[in-house]
Amino acid sequence: MPRTSKKSDDLATIEARRDALREELAQLDERARLAELAARDAGRPVLIAALERIKIAAMDKSDAKAIAAAIGQHGGRFVADRLAAAATS
Repeated sequence: MPRTSKKSDDLATIEARRDALREELAQLDERARLAELAARDAGRPVLIAALERIKIAAMDKSDAKAIAAAIGQHGGRFVADRLAAAATS
């Protein structure tokens, strides 16, 4: 005698499960979005702490924005390496 499946093949049950999975996926997408936002800004406290420990000569707002944009676009390691290379040449 063949076994009967414990899972229901009732269309309403399937649709309800599908809706529940879609809701769960939407919640996971939102959590992932928030985690991405947090990761993109995770270096800010470290940079601010480092900047508070050193003296910085006057600079234009456009220069500060350019430095911040470079860090945002290329990452801290890239900018630090370029600045270190510029300091030694």
